[in-house]
Amino acid sequence: MAGWLEKLANRTRRFAIHGLMNYVVVGMLTVFVADLFYNGILSRFLEFDRAAVFRGEVWRVLTFVFLPPNSSLLFVFFALYFYWMIGQALEGEWGAAKFNWFYLIGAFGTMVAGLIMGSATNEYLNLSLFFAFAILFPEFEIRLFFLLPVKVKWLGWIAAAFFAVSLFFTDWPGRVALLVSVANVALFFWTDARDRIVNARRRRQWKNQFRK
Repeated sequence: MAGWLEKLANRTRRFAIHGLMNYVVVGMLTVFVADLFYNGILSRFLEFDRAAVFRGEVWRVLTFVFLPPNSSLLFVFFALYFYWMIGQALEGEWGAAKFNWFYLIGAFGTMVAGLIMGSATNEYLNLSLFFAFAILFPEFEIRLFFLLPVKVKWLGWIAAAFFAVSLFFTDWPGRVALLVSVANVALFFWTDARDRIVNARRRRQWKNQFRK
């Protein structure tokens, strides 16, 4: 992580929201259940809409993060459990303050992109959490659909392919939200990536010395 981000996290540690993803996941679950009974009214009331924001519905710049995946009941509960698990793991690895900044910077970037492009989605913001998890815990094994054991690093490559395809086939608001999420991951991991490249180069040089 870049030095200034590390310092920022240390200085704001006492203000950190512990268990941030607990609140996000509970919010998503609440919206999902309410939508089942009220035909999606709550989601429409919370989704990001620039025109509505400019009409005074300013809560939409934040509440879009609580929108659940638009899918079946089984998939939604699986996805929410996965978000919760990832949030717990990242907060345990980084600490609450650092994880807060990762999520909040991603949400803020998505919000700014939404104000520029007219709409925003939390889909790529949530997927950026998975990227961070895959980078930090590549050998972690999950049971896909509770049956098939798969290491997270392979799912990370699948997610990366999904990002690449989406970049060409989604609309412009989606592309900008996608790029913001990727930029957020790069912001937090570029130092780690650089160190890994340098260490790999040093190992190759060290091995080459013995081959001469």
